[in-house]
Amino acid sequence: MLPWPDALAGTPATVVLEHALARGRLAHSLLITGDDFEVLRGAALALADRLLNPPDTAVERRRAIEGHPDCFHLRPAGKSRQIGADATREIIGKVQVSALAGSHKVALLHECDRMNTTASNIFLKTLEEPPAHTTLLLLTTRPHALLPTIRSRCQLFRFVTPRLPARVDGWPAWLEDYRAWLALLHGGAAKTAPADAMFRLYGLVARFGVLLETATDSLWATQKVTLPEELTEEEAQAIETGLGKGLRDRLLADLERATGEYAREVLVTPAAASGARAFVETVRHLEHTAGLLRVNFNDTSALELFMLQALRAWTRR
Repeated sequence: MLPWPDALAGTPATVVLEHALARGRLAHSLLITGDDFEVLRGAALALADRLLNPPDTAVERRRAIEGHPDCFHLRPAGKSRQIGADATREIIGKVQVSALAGSHKVALLHECDRMNTTASNIFLKTLEEPPAHTTLLLLTTRPHALLPTIRSRCQLFRFVTPRLPARVDGWPAWLEDYRAWLALLHGGAAKTAPADAMFRLYGLVARFGVLLETATDSLWATQKVTLPEELTEEEAQAIETGLGKGLRDRLLADLERATGEYAREVLVTPAAASGARAFVETVRHLEHTAGLLRVNFNDTSALELFMLQALRAWTRR
């Protein structure tokens, strides 16, 4: 039996799922959400394994879940990382027919929030009239990007995992230099030494782009050898793009955490009130940057915009 991801072993969500499986009371459609998509993917595969290889399955009849003839996958494809209508119709057609190896079928919808409007409406009809002996597992880190009607027809399982700092070579040093840049701004350099502040800004932006690209390439080299052979080139491209976006989001989370930690360390006196306002504005700009990146704004351009906005905030204080 495929184990639950280490981060989820023994958690309330997995206990509830195990009990539902044992009683045959699992809902036909589950919305599996959380902050770490790889953990969600591991949980969905573990659940699919339990559904397609139940405990009473003879050893010689057990099949690996990757490549199982009754386990289907729908993934974003292409650089736009969209799930289109044709791919959605295709997977619906697959779950409508009888199981090949057993009595049950499972469909995993990876990053289901990437379904376009047409695909979402097509899939909604399947949720309204689900195929017999079929479990639909919808995986997303952005559940509120789904149609409300889709969310309402699924049983929600949220897997909470600790958000650990990103492990990227050179990233701790980058964060230290970012903190030094904040200290420079806090000391008034935005007004007294604008050239130095600007020079450091563009140095940080350039290094961020190199760090992200190098780390993404390394992560993809590790991940691509583990992917199912039946993946199309477009699906593989979408997964590679998704890995980069996920890594970038973790770096931005570290950046926000570093900003907050620095603020708590230095803004502890009434005299620091004007600096506090600048830090609040800096965090607000960082949140705006995260929003731009979600609509495919260029990574380094978005970071450059954020840091220029932060520089202006400190100039105005």
